[in-house]
Amino acid sequence: MSEVTAKGEELLFEQAKRKFSELFGRKASAAASAPGRVNLIGEHVDYCDGFVLPVALPFTTVVVGAYNNLEVCRVHTILTNGEERNTSFVSPSVGVLKPGEPAWANYVKGVVAKFPVAVHGFDAVIVSDVPMGAGVSSSASLEVAFFTFLESLTGRHVGLVKKAQLCQKAEHEFPGMPCGIMDQYIVTMAKKDHALLIDCRSLEAKQIPLEIGNAVILVVNSNVKHQLTGSEYPLRRSQCQDAAKILKVASLRDARAKNIEDLKSLNSDPDIVKRAKHVIEEITRTEKVATLLPKKYLKEVGDLLYQSHKSLSQLMEVSCPELDELVDIMRTLPGVYGARMTGGGFGGCVIALIEEKYSKDIKEKVLQEYKGNPTFFVCKPSDGAKILKI
Repeated sequence: MSEVTAKGEELLFEQAKRKFSELFGRKASAAASAPGRVNLIGEHVDYCDGFVLPVALPFTTVVVGAYNNLEVCRVHTILTNGEERNTSFVSPSVGVLKPGEPAWANYVKGVVAKFPVAVHGFDAVIVSDVPMGAGVSSSASLEVAFFTFLESLTGRHVGLVKKAQLCQKAEHEFPGMPCGIMDQYIVTMAKKDHALLIDCRSLEAKQIPLEIGNAVILVVNSNVKHQLTGSEYPLRRSQCQDAAKILKVASLRDARAKNIEDLKSLNSDPDIVKRAKHVIEEITRTEKVATLLPKKYLKEVGDLLYQSHKSLSQLMEVSCPELDELVDIMRTLPGVYGARMTGGGFGGCVIALIEEKYSKDIKEKVLQEYKGNPTFFVCKPSDGAKILKI
């Protein structure tokens, strides 16, 4: 079975400490971890001030390190496939950090640059089992883990909301990805066995107990890769901003279903109308799921997941044939309440709410019918970022 299981924080922590000693000839003095995430519902609405409902995954990024008495930062990373990379850059205590090559290092440099104090030179090792390019936020996991490591290293701590905002700003300015706040927020604040309903306007968050009984959340990775820093994600965001301007509202959070007809009557671009319709309806769906989950109304939740996928595919147009195929397969199988694509789109994962007793049959059927090479993991909602005792 093509099943991916998390290595576990403890194992990753030991691996990171060993690699640090091997590379730098001393022990690390600071460490932190942060999970990946998957979004139950509320897709492509975080940058429109909407509601989102993510959970943290048991997959983790661990960072260990120590000061090096040099005014240079040296970072070594071990990727999920075992490949190793390293980079170095001047410490912000003596120089100004700017985006550059290698591209992956911008996620680290951005966090170091946005940290509230100018950090002196350090050595660090990053180890992660968060699947990359799968729409489960390996980038936010890295950013928040590294920020939390810097808190441990420097003794300077910030509030959770501020941490999420600084990590978001780092991703905007260094990798150049105009992400919403959801990823950094859930990775920072997640609670085991809960989803987090985030109001992306007020930044208020509410822990939602996952009362799903004998059901589980199954994540199916299509193993189709995507590069969100390309043109499609920023285009969707700008189209939503254009719709808000036409309607003379601050964001599509303030729009209502009747405003779709207003957009049409103003001869708006048909794509802008479709994007707005998705956002307005997805925000409503997300609020409904947050009220249904604690009541164990799983069939109703499942129906809303299917509606969300259809909207993402046909209105937001961020799905792809592989994701549509996976959801279509799921729709025919016993024990599946609902399924939809999750993440930014153009590849990545499908999330499904299923009865646990059907899990093996569902996986086997997907393997038989899906034209690609899927991998599976069961999502057990986990805790957020934390400092690790070393």
